[in-house]
Amino acid sequence: MTYPPSKQRQTYLDIATEAALNAGAKLNYYYGNLQQVREKATPGDLITEADTASENIIIELLQRHCPELPIHAEESGQISGSSESPFLWMIDPLDGTVNYAHGYPMFSVSIALLYNEQPIVGVVYNPYRNELFRAAEGLGATLNRQPIHVSTTETLKDSLLVTGFAYDRRQTKDNNYIEFCCLTHQTQGVRRGGSAALDLTDVACGRLDGYWERGIQPWDMSAGICILREAGGFVTAYDESPLKIHSGRLLATNHKIHSQLSEALKSAKDWFIDYYKS
Repeated sequence: MTYPPSKQRQTYLDIATEAALNAGAKLNYYYGNLQQVREKATPGDLITEADTASENIIIELLQRHCPELPIHAEESGQISGSSESPFLWMIDPLDGTVNYAHGYPMFSVSIALLYNEQPIVGVVYNPYRNELFRAAEGLGATLNRQPIHVSTTETLKDSLLVTGFAYDRRQTKDNNYIEFCCLTHQTQGVRRGGSAALDLTDVACGRLDGYWERGIQPWDMSAGICILREAGGFVTAYDESPLKIHSGRLLATNHKIHSQLSEALKSAKDWFIDYYKS
């Protein structure tokens, strides 16, 4: 299969949008009315009946419209299609499950289409706020059908950032705590949203200037990456090398502060030692 032309990318975007809106309606139905909340293998990593119901809606719709394209869904794993296809639907039916289970309205549906492991279509929908972020490669990015663009903040000291903490933070020293402290001192603030997809879209629409995180999965970030890139943002590994979608780490900014944030992450441990020596 060859890279799809713009008309086909638009069609895939419309299909993903329909799936996200339908799944979001199901999340709103269950919000505040959950009966089943349980942990997966890692402490703090939750799953609810809403995750499953949302995922089933998305899978059914994608299979109906695009039976030839493989799907990877967070809860079901690789559930259809050829593993040799350059295409892959990447689904997170409920990004921010911990928030959702506690009644904190920072959660989303995230659907992306990858081509050779690069996101070319992305939809992120926060049903509680009724905010629909959409993008397809070369077609721009929108929030509720209106064009969006990243911020114009030029310096790290003037920036507002966001990050997160992986579920394994209790078991590993590579847990982002030092980086969080370091960047809190060097910026106007660091937020912790709890939904990687929404963190990326908040950078895309200029609410935030940058985002970094470790320990995240491809389904957490794929749709948001496409949206951010189309909004003029920049996404790489921490050291500014090309992002690998399965690496678990990403650095995403408005482009203007990208190198500054990368350097700050590299020097965070030295900063931490010097700060607590003084």
